[in-house]
Amino acid sequence: MTDPEPSSEKIHYICQTYVTTKAGRNGQTGLKIAKQFEYSSAQEAQNRAEREALSDDFVGADAYMIREDPNSGEVADPSFLVRLGNVPGFDEL
Repeated sequence: MTDPEPSSEKIHYICQTYVTTKAGRNGQTGLKIAKQFEYSSAQEAQNRAEREALSDDFVGADAYMIREDPNSGEVADPSFLVRLGNVPGFDEL
């Protein structure tokens, strides 16, 4: 009997920033992703999101983690560590 393969799951820690888009024909502004940064720990991603949310360059920032199975290519839904400032609602992701 052989041992099952060890888990090859990868965890990605992401800081994602947002900027406001120009008003469209309906006169409403929106949000778009400005930058994404990947880190080796949850704390690093959260610290970056906190710094970026205070910046005048962005209107909001998320820090989250996602789990990826490199064997199947499947990626799980994000697990948010922190959401700061003006960020999209969950239904907009």
